[in-house]
Formats: sequence, structure tokens, C-alpha cells
Amino acid sequence: MLKRILIANRGEIARRIARTCARLGVEYVSVYSDADAGAEHLTGAFEKVRIGAAPAVESYLDIDALIHAALRHGCDAVHPGYGFLSENPRFAERVVEAGLTFIGPQPETIRAMGDKATARKLMQAAGVPVLPGSREATESVAEVAADARRIGYPLILKPAAGGGGKGMRVVADESELADAAAEAIRLGRAAFGDGRIIAERYIPSPRHIEVQVFGDTQGSVVHLYERDCSLQRRHQKIVEEAPAFGLDASVREAMLETTVRGARALHYVNAGTFEFIVAPGGDFFFLEVNTRLQVEHPVTEAITGVDLVEWQLRVAAGEPLPLAQEEIVSSGHAIECRVYAEDPAAGFRPAPGRALYARWPDSVRVEAAFDTAGVASEHYDPLIAKLVAHGPDRAAALNRMLESLRSTTVLGLTTNVGFLARLLGDPRVMAGRTHTHLVDGVVPDEGPDAADLAVVCAAAMAGMPAGDTASPWWGRVGPFDRTELAPEAPLGQVTVYCRGNRRQAAITARTGSLLTVAVGDRAFDVRVVRQDAMWHGHVGGRRWSGMRTGADVELSIDGHRFTVTGEVRSDQGAAASDNVLRASLPGVVVSLPHTEGDWVEAGETVVVIEAMKMEHRLAAPAPARIEKLGCVLHESVAAGQVLAMLLPEEPTGPPPGQPVGPEPERSEHDR
Repeated sequence: MLKRILIANRGEIARRIARTCARLGVEYVSVYSDADAGAEHLTGAFEKVRIGAAPAVESYLDIDALIHAALRHGCDAVHPGYGFLSENPRFAERVVEAGLTFIGPQPETIRAMGDKATARKLMQAAGVPVLPGSREATESVAEVAADARRIGYPLILKPAAGGGGKGMRVVADESELADAAAEAIRLGRAAFGDGRIIAERYIPSPRHIEVQVFGDTQGSVVHLYERDCSLQRRHQKIVEEAPAFGLDASVREAMLETTVRGARALHYVNAGTFEFIVAPGGDFFFLEVNTRLQVEHPVTEAITGVDLVEWQLRVAAGEPLPLAQEEIVSSGHAIECRVYAEDPAAGFRPAPGRALYARWPDSVRVEAAFDTAGVASEHYDPLIAKLVAHGPDRAAALNRMLESLRSTTVLGLTTNVGFLARLLGDPRVMAGRTHTHLVDGVVPDEGPDAADLAVVCAAAMAGMPAGDTASPWWGRVGPFDRTELAPEAPLGQVTVYCRGNRRQAAITARTGSLLTVAVGDRAFDVRVVRQDAMWHGHVGGRRWSGMRTGADVELSIDGHRFTVTGEVRSDQGAAASDNVLRASLPGVVVSLPHTEGDWVEAGETVVVIEAMKMEHRLAAPAPARIEKLGCVLHESVAAGQVLAMLLPEEPTGPPPGQPVGPEPERSEHDR
């Protein structure tokens, strides 16, 4: 067994790896950037090493700094986790060249599978079914057009060096191809330093099913069954489950056998995932191989009882696989939900910030970046936690997950917890009729009376006896004192602001912890229980939690965040306000399709910034001329920074709809 490893990652996956190391008695060295100083993934480390500034390129992507840290502190291996450098073949090579063990596949395997055209060829040669597609990757639009005529429409364009769905474009017919190919090439160059793309036949509304595979240095290869990852948004998985519900047994057996055959052809070592798309008729086709541990690996662990990180460490140390294929048994059903710091109501825009309080459910497995409070940094992926429910069958696992989402509380940070509960409650999801575009049709909804309920909860908190911590809102009419009110008057009143609207609420009755609060012409019963500086309870059939932060109240109602304040606040999160476009969060400018003086139509992209591993389009809210650009290409911009100023006047040059200068490239928000 390895003695000491360096965990070249952060957040919840670094904590996950550390937990197995601690159980096995393997020492670990943790690394951190300036943004992560004091982060919880450093707890328990043999050594904690600063590797650079907050931007990933200056820290977690700095190969020299990571290898230097491993050598300096006596490590014999490096675990890359996932993301960052986990699928970078040069990093794996450098680790080996330094005399260290890379906990993952061989560098040549990572390199081959990282190129989609090469991966297609190798899998096709191994008898793995692939979609009709390009024989070679290219940066030539003409060559892509020739491929398209052979493949047929609809088709999908993919960056050859890409991953995570970034840069993919669906093309319905020949009229769309030239623009889509040019954009995919541009995005590939910007994101991966490689503009080559491939074209493949596009299958509408498929299922996305993957198989966990493991190989050792003795030549053994096994599968650990499949996972269904069809619930995704913009190619980003958000819910995964194992096994794939309702998958025909013959299709499952063929997919598992095909995966093992493909892995053996690659002489695969350590953990990997073969991903497939499954057409409505049951035909399945190779998508890609992820040469690392997957985010969703806990659902496989739940149904097999295997610790995949332990297997990684043992195989990296030269040990054989702990179990033979016939000894690996699938039991029950598991579901994982990814908790992101993002705002579903704002198009799932990343929402970095500080969680003032977090309470995770105790009925499911939780993999979180922090336990009770922490930061979701704008410099990194917005994933902050994963919830994993296991049960004897899918219905039991689904019900357990829904209950755990309802009991999850995060205050001060906007998350997708409420949306996840809504998604899992969708009748199609409940019935197992999932596909890769289902999530796109689920509209974020906080439920009826959500803002009213937030005001009710805040008023109830303000009206409860709390000694020195009583709400400052009561100060406008003096301390809360029932004797000052006439018999027919309410027990207390507040005027607050929620979502930019001025609201009044009055407590009309109280019996112990049960209060009746009137908002407008409606009355709501609200249960309030105080625990230290926190309030919890039920209102309108929903669970809520809250805490005071100065003059504000931070609330979570069934996973939806609300901030109720005693003073007027402008919406600082808006990216577009009147004729000014501002950065909604810190990022880097990756595209400026127009120049000053250009005329743009409503909805036309003016600036594209990249933040938290996503591209964000800032579009003109109305037809206008670009008066001034407040940024340049590749500039790092701050949240709230003015990126462009627009003049909504009729142009004196070309007529509206015809931009000054060349036709701009389009950009979409992909992840």
C-alpha cells in the first residue's frame, strides 16, 4: 500500500479521497490556493501546501508547483481527483518522470481517450458500436461539410479535445452548418487550445448511460455495473442513478460486455468510465471514455459496497483487483444529486458567495466541501456537495432523496436544492421516463406564495421574544411591547423588502410557537422554533430555516433562498441594467464579437465572460449602438464592472439589423 500521497485537488473530492486515506492509514498532503486558505479539505492533512494564487491556472493547474509539493513532502504518489489536471496526459507523464506514482490510467491511455477522433477509431476497432461520424478531426469547415453530407442530419459537432459538453453544437440542416462549425472551432481553440472538431449523427432525446470499469497491472478488467446520467442540463450532469432503471436486460448485458472488451483493448489500468448514448429503440453507441474517477462514483459504491478510491490506491500500488467479476454484486438502487451554488431563477447562473450556515441531511450520504459554513469561490466549479440516497428499490431511494433535499438548509448562498426537489418530483422522473433533454423543460418554480411565505417567516422571527437579539426592524416603532397596542390591534407589525418589493406583515395571533401572520389580505400560520441563533419551522406545508444577519434575514424555504431586509436594496445580481452591461460575477473576457460603434439587436451578444468553468453571454436588452466597451479580450473583470455602455438610438449608418463591420460569431452558454 502507498505510504503518503498528494491530493492534487480541492473541495468535496479532496475530502472524499482524504477520508479513504485516513481509514487505510495512508498519509496525505493537501494543497490550497489563496482562495482556499483555511478550507475544510485541508483538515487532517500530514502537510498543507500553498501552491499559488486564487486563479486555477496559477494554482491547481500549475504542474510544477504540484510535483514540487509532492517531492518536497515525501509523497510516493499523486491523486488528481477529477477536473483540473485529472485528464491531462502531460501531468500524468510529469508525475511518473518525477519518480512518483500517478493514481489513474497510463498517460498514453489518457492521451488517446482525450482525443475524440482517436477514441472513436480505437473503440471501433475493438468492436464497440460508434455513431456514424467523422473519420478524422479537422479545423476545415469544408471537410466538416463533406462529412456532414455522408453522415446526414441532424448532427452534432464536438471539439476533438473537449469534454463536459463544452463547445458542442447541434446542427439541424445544411443551412446551419457553416456558422455552427466556425463557432465550434473558435470555442475549441479558446477552451482547449485545439480547434479541431468532429461531426457525429445526432440522436434526439437519448438516455445517457455509462459503465464503471476497473483494470489492474496484471491485465484483469472488471465492470461495476452501469449508471444512468440522463438528467443533465447543457451537457452537465445534475442527477445520476444506478442501476439504469428499466433498461432491457439484454441491452445491459451487451453494454457491460462491450465495455470490458473496449477496456481490455486499451490495456486499461485503474478507474475509468465508458459513456454511451442509448437510442429510444435500445441501440447504444460509444460516446467517450472518462479516464478518471467520476463525480457520480458514490452511486456505484452504494450498490456494490466497494470503495472505489481504495481500489484506486491499491491498483496504483501494484496490487491486483480486490474482487473478481463474479464477486461484484449489485444490490438495491442509488441516486445522487449534485448541489451547485447557482441561481435557477437566473438561468442557472453560478452564484458564488459564502454559506453562512449549512445543515446537511443525516439520512443519506453527503459529500460536501464544507460541513456547517464555507465559501463557493468564483474561481472554481460551483459544485459544493453531493447527496447520495440508497434504498432497496428505486422508489425507496427516490423518496429518501426527496426527503433529504427538503431537510437540506443552506443560508447565505443561492443553490439549486429547491430545483432538484422539483425535478425529482416531476411525474416523468418518478416513472423513470428520463432522457437528456428532460431537464430543459422543467421550469424553476419556488411554488405559490413563496415571497409571501418568506415575509411571514421573517415577521415571525422578528416577533418572537429574543432578548438582546430582537429584530432591529421593531426599532422604528419602539421595542416589541404588547401593552402599547389597543386590544383589537395586531401583536406586532413590520415593513420589509423582499425581492425588491415593499411588504407589510402583521402578527395577529400567537399560541406558543404557532403564530398567525397576515400579509396583505391573507393570513398564514407559521411554526417557529429557535435553536441558538437559528430559527426553523413549517409554513404553508413547507420547511423553512432562517437566521439574522444585521438588518437582514436569510431564509431557506424548501431549498429556495430568500433575503428579507428592512431597507431598500438594488438588485446587484443583474447583468444588464437599462443601457449598461455589467459583469454579474468575476471572470475573464473570452469573446468580444463587436466593436464600439456597432449596432446590435435585442438579444445579440455583446460580451462573453468565463467564470466558474462556464461561459456567460451578456446581450443587448434592446436594439442599440455600442457606445463604449469597458473591457478588452482576456481581461479579468470584477463583479459589477461595467463591460459595455449602449445607446438605444436609431443608427445613422446601416439600418437596424445590419451590424457595422463583419458579421459577429455567436456564442452560447455551455458546460
